[in-house]
Amino acid sequence: MVDVSLRRFVAGDLHWLAARHQDLYAREEGFDASYGELIAGVLHHFCSAHDPLCEKGWVATKGSQRIGSIFCIRETGEVARLRLFLLTPEARGQGLGQRLLRDCMGFSRQAGYREMVLRTHKSRRSSGSLYRAFGWQKTETKPVFSFGVNLIEQTWRVML
Repeated sequence: MVDVSLRRFVAGDLHWLAARHQDLYAREEGFDASYGELIAGVLHHFCSAHDPLCEKGWVATKGSQRIGSIFCIRETGEVARLRLFLLTPEARGQGLGQRLLRDCMGFSRQAGYREMVLRTHKSRRSSGSLYRAFGWQKTETKPVFSFGVNLIEQTWRVML
């Protein structure tokens, strides 16, 4: 995607990112307000307690407009969790997701993680195609009721 920059997440991005997650998932998936609350909680924890040597968040921008994000968060000493992967509708289908995922996985390798894990929902089909292209494997699928809707939750893993 031309004219897009990736920069480190800063605390000033917190409210934008929580609101964008809530807005997009409410519109596209029917999620209730508990989803935005979960995202805000993850971001508050990240801002107050993350270790920059092994955890990082990126925000994609086009000019002054924020259009995406991805985070590497420590799960254990050897496992990183991919979180908060978001592309706004106008940023989709242009290769930005590949760029964000590549950078996040590269950082995870450099930080010494041996594996990455993520949780998503079956309804995010394009995400699954992207993960598969980068070597991720779906390891678990289960029905859940989350954020006010019935979902098929998926766990994906990749060895780094």
